Amino acid sequence: MKMALDGAPNANLVRSYEPGRVQVRDREYTTSTIISASRIVENWPPRTIAELRAKHLLALTEDRPEVVILGTGETQVFPEPAVFVTLIDLGIGCEVMDNSAACRTYNILMSEQRQVTLALLIDDR
Repeated sequence: MKMALDGAPNANLVRSYEPGRVQVRDREYTTSTIISASRIVENWPPRTIAELRAKHLLALTEDRPEVVILGTGETQVFPEPAVFVTLIDLGIGCEVMDNSAACRTYNILMSEQRQVTLALLIDDR
């Protein structure tokens, strides 16, 4: 699925997403990835919701987002509530959705110049 928004021309917007692959600007990522306006962290350790732990969410707080969008793969799967303790303690909201919806939502929030971080779980095995 190709995506295009012009509201945030210098930000890291998702250009396209398909199962197992996300394109940001002109680069493709095939592993779990964190994306914000100013940085991209590839090879984020958790690949599946079963591997996701609270400690993994610390990497999402570096840019001090208002909200984190967590893409859980091809289907929406909610992690254990304890995983969100770090974000809750910092007053950061979190939305959980499948990767496709997460990419669309991230782009919309970026075009509104919101402080948002996208975390996509991509199982590359």
